[in-house]
Amino acid sequence: MNRQRHFLTLLDHTEEELQELLNMADQLKYEQKNGIAHPHLKGKTLGLIFGELSTRTRVSFEVGMYQLGGMALFLSARDLQMDRGEPMQDTARVLGGYLDGMMIRTQEQSAVEVLAEFAGVPVINGMTAFAHPCQVLADLMIIREYKRTFKGKKLCFIGPGSNVADSLIVGALKVGMEVAVACPDGFEPDERVLTWAETADGFSLTNDPLTAISGADAVYAGQWDAFFQKIPAETRKKVFPNYQVNGILLRNAKPDAIVLHSLPARRGEEITAEVFEEHAGEIFAQAENRLHGQKAVLLKLLGGQ
Repeated sequence: MNRQRHFLTLLDHTEEELQELLNMADQLKYEQKNGIAHPHLKGKTLGLIFGELSTRTRVSFEVGMYQLGGMALFLSARDLQMDRGEPMQDTARVLGGYLDGMMIRTQEQSAVEVLAEFAGVPVINGMTAFAHPCQVLADLMIIREYKRTFKGKKLCFIGPGSNVADSLIVGALKVGMEVAVACPDGFEPDERVLTWAETADGFSLTNDPLTAISGADAVYAGQWDAFFQKIPAETRKKVFPNYQVNGILLRNAKPDAIVLHSLPARRGEEITAEVFEEHAGEIFAQAENRLHGQKAVLLKLLGGQ
């Protein structure tokens, strides 16, 4: 399988390839903002396979394909025969005969890999428990928009390890940022990502948010909700409040630091309402960039750019 033909994890792509996608996303965003049509995927079709619901992923891919001149087809688990036992490889081969590309959002990274192996068309990872590459393209876009460059800039992620943290570590290190992660003991990022990060310059992992955030140019509030069902309530009360992005913690970042969040945000948990609203401009611009970043991926994979 030629992994460069797909968009499965950021581990598969070089800094040059990521920079190319970011530059393409910036251009597409400029054209959209200025009323310049770009129907480069006219006549192309994209299947959207959703194992779970999503606001940003579904809407941004559907709108993105429309703006590129193509058509997106939403396919929930109830729409496919996989719920009745059809193997993923058979579904992949059937859909690959109808579609020009597929996006899948599911928990299992292995399902994405099987789809890519058997579909015969480009496959995009819309999110798994291991990776969220589309989200991190939007994250890198907004960091560059506010900070102009990645070189010499520090990104701090605060919260439990997650798919976003995994992809963010890889993406930010590949484009030349320093990356500091602060997470509770026992909630570290994926071991595969940590093993890779050991080979890159500028990575640090700690359980002390004050250490991680020191001198940060961008602070990323990691979501807690996915972990709350896995740990006792008493542990949550003792441990997780130490990883809340709040005004006191932000005093240790650079004065002009931006704050990011992948949404949905639970105000009063991983981020205070005051900090969220103070930085709502960059957070919702970050969310909008999902549209433009994914259009770049679509154009690259389906349009042969």
